[in-house]
Amino acid sequence: MKSHTDEELVSLFVQSQQNKYFEVLYERYSDKVFQKCLSFVKDTAKAEDLTHDIFLKLIFKLGTFKQDAKFSTWLYSITYNQCMDQLRTYKKRGEVTSDEPIEVQDDVDLDTIFDGEDVQVKNLKLAMSHLTVDEKGILFMKYMDDMSIKDIATVFDITESAVKMRLLRSREKLRKKYLETIVFLGVLAVKLIEIIRAIV
Repeated sequence: MKSHTDEELVSLFVQSQQNKYFEVLYERYSDKVFQKCLSFVKDTAKAEDLTHDIFLKLIFKLGTFKQDAKFSTWLYSITYNQCMDQLRTYKKRGEVTSDEPIEVQDDVDLDTIFDGEDVQVKNLKLAMSHLTVDEKGILFMKYMDDMSIKDIATVFDITESAVKMRLLRSREKLRKKYLETIVFLGVLAVKLIEIIRAIV
């Protein structure tokens, strides 16, 4: 059974309703889904709950899967939407988790976002906090998960042109907030130096 493709396993499960086919899909993707959920909510227990909910939803949605699509992208779409819905719920409740839903990894090259500029990850994280959940999500799909425009369009259920426009707007907003952060920190540093000199 493990030699079957994801798409074949979906078809076999839909036709037979035998759990063994679904279990193989679960084994292949449960850890990936959990890690993706964890990157969004930053809480192991919540990530585990989200993963459980996603696979429970998956059982009922497998019948709607289109065989000409890629299963992994389709599952990512479900995962992403579930995580985004949860983050919006946290935001409404005023939970702290919503303030920093996704963090930039220190070892990830994000220079491409700013066309080769010398990006400081610490300042970039601060700039990220000014973006909406959807703006962060689309940037991370493109620059962190290295998803294609076509796959992102599938996740958002929009056209590829709309994805490009959203990416452009989110990127420019991030660039603006990043530059504002640098200017603010620079002014703050100057003020601190002046205060220290005055004290000395």
